Amino acid sequence: MSLQLTVPNMACSACSDTITSAIKSIDPTAIVTADPKTKLVQIETQASETAVKQAITDAGYTVA
Repeated sequence: MSLQLTVPNMACSACSDTITSAIKSIDPTAIVTADPKTKLVQIETQASETAVKQAITDAGYTVA
């Protein structure tokens, strides 16, 4: 499944790394592209959208 989420409080590359790690913790095969400039996270994953959003939230970020 392909998802595109907006994470308004992703500010830097360290933030995008943290978000990528959080998503990969629930789906190690996920392909994640996180861009702090646009605040967009694109995810190709087998995990549910709910699980992905929860992983991002648990990492301390907001999903718009």
